[in-house]
Amino acid sequence: MSKSVLIVEDNEHLRQILASVLRFSGYETVEAGSGAEAIEKAASGRPRVILLDLDLPDMTGINVARSIKRNPPSAHIPIIACSAFSNGEAREESLSAGMVDYLQKPISSALIKAKIEQFILP
Repeated sequence: MSKSVLIVEDNEHLRQILASVLRFSGYETVEAGSGAEAIEKAASGRPRVILLDLDLPDMTGINVARSIKRNPPSAHIPIIACSAFSNGEAREESLSAGMVDYLQKPISSALIKAKIEQFILP
């Protein structure tokens, strides 16, 4: 089984950089620029982990995570929040929505890779 990561980020430049870093590290990447696209790709593509921005153009990352977790085909996928929000409230809300961790931007590529390896499904 491939080591696929769904990258949900509305900033196209940042999404492409993240995808390049992960592909170079041996991961297969799938990208989404909106919440609706993320929900669909989580269910249909069945990635092994999801990196989810909290500030998306069509809905919050919190609502995206809740939708993914309510959908049986994608409910088991670990979701890691990635956000520029620095308050503890965003972190707590992310974890209560079913996410497994919260990373504050800017995030080093080494930390992202370490977290993916920590939570990626076998």
